[in-house]
Amino acid sequence: MAMPDTRKPTWAAYWGWGSGDMLGAGAQAVITGWLAFFFINFCGLSPVETGLILGLPRLLEAITCPLIGYVSDNLRHTWIGRKVGRRKIFLILTIPLLPAFALIFVAGQTFVYYLATFVFFEFVYTMFLIPWETLAAEMTKDYKEKAKFAGVRMMIAQSSAILASYLPTLIISHFGGKDSPSTFLIMAAIFGGLFSLVVTIVVLTTWERPYTEAEKLIRPEPMDWGKAAMIPVNMFRDLFSTLRLKAFRQHLSLYLGGYISQDVFNTAFPLFVTTVMLGSTLLISQLMTTMYVAQLISVMIAINVIIRTGPVVAYRWAIASVSAALLLFLTFYLIRPTGFAAGVERLDGNIFSALLPGGFNAAVVFWLFVPIILAGLGRGTLNFVPWGVYNYLPDVDEAVTGQRREGIFAGVMTLTRKVAQSGAIVLTTSLIGMGGFVAADKNHPGAVTQTPHAIQVVTLVMVGLPILVMLAGMVISWSFRLNARTHAVLVHEVERLRAGATEAETPESRRIVEDLTGWKWERLWGR
Repeated sequence: MAMPDTRKPTWAAYWGWGSGDMLGAGAQAVITGWLAFFFINFCGLSPVETGLILGLPRLLEAITCPLIGYVSDNLRHTWIGRKVGRRKIFLILTIPLLPAFALIFVAGQTFVYYLATFVFFEFVYTMFLIPWETLAAEMTKDYKEKAKFAGVRMMIAQSSAILASYLPTLIISHFGGKDSPSTFLIMAAIFGGLFSLVVTIVVLTTWERPYTEAEKLIRPEPMDWGKAAMIPVNMFRDLFSTLRLKAFRQHLSLYLGGYISQDVFNTAFPLFVTTVMLGSTLLISQLMTTMYVAQLISVMIAINVIIRTGPVVAYRWAIASVSAALLLFLTFYLIRPTGFAAGVERLDGNIFSALLPGGFNAAVVFWLFVPIILAGLGRGTLNFVPWGVYNYLPDVDEAVTGQRREGIFAGVMTLTRKVAQSGAIVLTTSLIGMGGFVAADKNHPGAVTQTPHAIQVVTLVMVGLPILVMLAGMVISWSFRLNARTHAVLVHEVERLRAGATEAETPESRRIVEDLTGWKWERLWGR
């Protein structure tokens, strides 16, 4: 079957598709960066209740994530797939629903209210995220173009994270209400409107994989209720079949190592700042802004590194950078630098004034900026590597199955991400709660005095858990061999298989394809 001529991505396509991560990463930056802090400090919820709200929706998503991926894959030869698009129909449905994000940040509600609003938003978020993630793989098969899509996505992601971290500072400076729950409601309302806007941009600037001449002859099938009843069986069969790809199993290890470490850090860091560094919402906001700016710089560097050398070197460097940052935070806790709190107090709510000649204090500048910048430089690359690699995985899968299954891979990725994120947040909040951390009074929100043991547990969780999961990812990286050279060989061999070849072009190409897929050549292409 000949492949159709494909459109060449322009910068409008790169940035239009990438803008979707204003929702993809922006929502997660708010959720992981602020939601636990908001629930514990302004809603009177305990760390355990907070963990349950952030974790229980993942039980539902064990069904919805792969289901959306599977259904979108199989809408290609239906009327709606032909007329609207098997991916875009989901995107269009989410546009009017996304402003509901603000409902999560209404203070003074019950546990059930927060659980219900969070479950609803997460479902809408998933309905966008999975079809959107497939589009870059559908718009091009070129290694460098896919890397550009991933790079632009990550730059948008880090920019949205900067916005999520700095908005509280801007809102407080314009509307007042330092350490007030209204700050977070205003921020969520702004993001809800932005989410609908960027999804509209994605719909207008992207396209799905063109139909081949043979596919154009296929008539849309009428509704078959027997096939519909088999969707759950077929869906989970496809779901687990992705794990039979060697490169995908390795990729998930890298992905989880990088992202779980950040979920733990994001959950514990605001509590660390308020208890160990004796800061407020303003200090948390400005430190997180600094970190996300460093992440943006890191992504721009990582794009070029991965195009030239592949993902493994960048991944290992990133782990070293984040680990160094975490050890510096541990050192801060252990030595409690003399004069730090007084030095921060003199900055009058603006840590960046410490960089100016009039307010410069070397010790304060070091502890405020060096650890958080190191964390940002590493985290930006940890974010980019898995999504840079993801765009190539459907090509590996096609060599084995002879099919294009971008949707099911996006479903597995999103499901894995959300389950892992849920587990990380539940574990983090549970350990912090078991350590004796006390939530604020619902009727009198704000900071409360914590015991030395509770503060110690927050610190050890924030430092120890991320380092452990990153080291596990680093061990797996030693056997991961997907890069520009091996991907080019793989794509060439897939084209030969499509044309009817039964043997690899060279022994070297056979070895590369078998290593990436984990399958012997004789069993490739659906055999």
